[in-house]
Amino acid sequence: MEALSNKLLVWVTFAYLGATVLYLCHWVIKARAFGLLGTILTWLTLAAHTASIVLRWLASYQLGFGHAPFSNLFESLVFFGWTLALLYLIIEWRTKLRQIAVFALPLAFFSLLYAMTKEPDIQPLMPALKSNWLIAHVITCFLGYAGFGVSFALAIMYLAIGGAAIPQEKRALTLDDLIYQTVVVGFILLTAGIVTGSIWANSAWGTYWTWDPKETWSLITWLVYAALLHSRFMRGWQGRRIAFFSIIGFLCVLFTYFGVNYLGGLHSYAAGQ
Repeated sequence: MEALSNKLLVWVTFAYLGATVLYLCHWVIKARAFGLLGTILTWLTLAAHTASIVLRWLASYQLGFGHAPFSNLFESLVFFGWTLALLYLIIEWRTKLRQIAVFALPLAFFSLLYAMTKEPDIQPLMPALKSNWLIAHVITCFLGYAGFGVSFALAIMYLAIGGAAIPQEKRALTLDDLIYQTVVVGFILLTAGIVTGSIWANSAWGTYWTWDPKETWSLITWLVYAALLHSRFMRGWQGRRIAFFSIIGFLCVLFTYFGVNYLGGLHSYAAGQ
């Protein structure tokens, strides 16, 4: 099962790239068929992506470990790509704006491409990680990261095309609205992730907060997005300022996810994982 899961992930990785190309053709050529094919391929790829994660989960039970596939950098990157693709498809279903995929789906592709450079072997969990709070913590955090990732993609799109409004037949939302909404989703989920992580830390190590580098940077990221929302609500920030703020926020997310691995601590992944 593990080998099948890994082979499936290779197909999934490049299928996301193929879907991005189809969406780009839809945007440039103005051909509806390319957009429809892109949507179909993305849904099929997400289904295969889901199957790969499930197969890896089942394989861990075959090996006698029996844990959710969130234990190392490889597995977290695979799950991050899944959350990005899922959130994009929800937004596409809601807005019918397929052009967003040109900016959002590459994030899923690069997440999986980077995962391919890491060690894919399934390893047993250390005792402190054997908790249902781990699953709740990882799922909420990565869904929050996905919200911020899509917000980042929308911000890049906004700056690239001048903040053009989504047409009336596309529900008349603006990219500015979508940036704000995805940040709200990410902020709520990151808050839930920090809370569940604190509860898990207390049950595992007897303390809710240790100022571990990842905890500290999670708090910094949370404060950056809190400042973004405050600027939107209280100061009426919109447009380019919010777009740039969203980009800065996602850079904090990336450092929280990757950078702290080089700082050590309870949350760091080994370089070979």
